[in-house]
Amino acid sequence: MSGGPDLGSGTLAQRSLRLRELHDEFRRATLLEPRGSNVLVGALLVPPDDPRSAAAVVFFNNAGYLGMCGHGTIGVVATLAHLGQLAPGRHVIETPAGKVEATLHANGEVSVRNVPCWRSRHAVEVDVADHGSIVGDIAYGGNWFFLTDQAPCDLTLANAEVLTAYTRAIRSAIDWGRVTGANSSPIDHIEISGPPHRAENHGRNFVLCPGGEYDRSPCGTGTSAKVACLLADGKLKEGQVWRQEGILGTVFEVTADMAGKELRPRIRGSAFVTGEADLLFDPRDPFAEGIAP
Repeated sequence: MSGGPDLGSGTLAQRSLRLRELHDEFRRATLLEPRGSNVLVGALLVPPDDPRSAAAVVFFNNAGYLGMCGHGTIGVVATLAHLGQLAPGRHVIETPAGKVEATLHANGEVSVRNVPCWRSRHAVEVDVADHGSIVGDIAYGGNWFFLTDQAPCDLTLANAEVLTAYTRAIRSAIDWGRVTGANSSPIDHIEISGPPHRAENHGRNFVLCPGGEYDRSPCGTGTSAKVACLLADGKLKEGQVWRQEGILGTVFEVTADMAGKELRPRIRGSAFVTGEADLLFDPRDPFAEGIAP
C-alpha cells in the first residue's frame, strides 16, 4: 500500500520493467523468507496510466513477475473495498497484461473480466521423464499454460506432493524441448484438468506456478486458458458458465464472454482480508532482502 520503491513516471509497462530491473530486492524482501513464503503472490499498487482507472498493479511471486493474476486481482479489489477505497460497482484495474474490468458485488464477491485469451496450439506431445508421452494444449489466459488431462492420481490435496513433482517434470520437459507459447513466450504454468468432486461444478484443476508451488485457488488465468480450449473444441459456447474447482475445493465461476472475436472470460470468486502489517527493513539484517538461492 505504501513504502515501495519510487518507480518514476511513464507507462505501467515502463514502471513494471523498472521494478524488475532496478528494484527487484523489493520483490525478494516482501515475498521470500523470512517475511514471506513461496506460495504468496504480491501486488504492488502504483498510480494508473489512465486517471479513470481505479488502480494499477504489478503482480509478482517468489520466482519473478506475472502479467496477470486472477485471484490476485480479486484480492486487490477486496482489499481496496476493505480500506474504503472502492464501492460496489464496476472498476478498471490496469495490469501489465492489459486493462481488466473488475466488479465488486454487493455481497463482497468480485468478478474480473480478463484480458483476451486464446488457445495457441492443440494436442502438443511432450516426452516427460518417468511418465512417457504427455499430450496437452498451449493456451494464454493472462499467463502461458500447458494444459493436460493426463493425471497420475486424483486431484486432491492429499496428493499435492505427487502432483507437484509430476507437473514440475512436465515443465522441465517443456523447457528442455523448447516448447513455447506465441512469439517464443515461455510457458511457466502447468495445469492438470480432471472431473469435479461436486455435481454442480464442471471441472477440477491442479496448477503449478512459476516458482514451483501449486496454486491454492482454482487459478483465474488458468481457468481462462481452460475456457479458451473448451471454446476452441466446441465444448463451451459464448456466454456459457464453467464452474472450476481448485485443489482445495474452492470454486471460480467463469463466463465465456466475447468482445467481438476475442474471448475475455469473466471470473467470479471471493477473497478475504486476513491481516494488516508493517514490514520493517533493518540495514544490519543479512536477510533484509530475503533468503534466495
